[in-house]
Amino acid sequence: MTFEFHPVNIENWSDFETLIESKGSPHSCWCTAWIDVAKKSKKAEKSEKKSAIKNRVESGIPIGLLAYSNSEPIGWCAVAPRDTYKNLGGDETKEQVWSVVCFFIKRSFRGQGLTNLLLNEAVAYARNHGAKYIEGYPVAPESPSYRFMGFKPTFEKANFRFIKNAGTRRNVMLREL
Repeated sequence: MTFEFHPVNIENWSDFETLIESKGSPHSCWCTAWIDVAKKSKKAEKSEKKSAIKNRVESGIPIGLLAYSNSEPIGWCAVAPRDTYKNLGGDETKEQVWSVVCFFIKRSFRGQGLTNLLLNEAVAYARNHGAKYIEGYPVAPESPSYRFMGFKPTFEKANFRFIKNAGTRRNVMLREL
């Protein structure tokens, strides 16, 4: 099976929207778990989250990559400059760092190595945009939460090295580019 990968931009926003609103997707968070969206006094509504992500795209701020099969959006990897996120727990001594914070693969395409391919594409995308490092925050495969951030063995396979723990489940992993 052949896959194509493209950064989310205004031209393919509707593909991103279709994927994120599909069954089993992160449609309740719109990949904003690590982004300031809500006013200080309340939690953001789904529409606010969607609007916040779309505003980033319209402003030219990278948000991530879509995976396609036969022109159908089937996967997603959130990858962007680390300074566009909050509270990731990474190595703050490093500069020009990009972060990988979310994966979503449509159920019918899971188990085909697409997460590995998306991670490799994310590394190349960050490198091509001037990143010196890329961080990920994966969990152990048996983790009951944060699974959307990927699994530690996937990052190890892509030559990321463990730096430290971020909370009780997430691992900060870094790769020099």
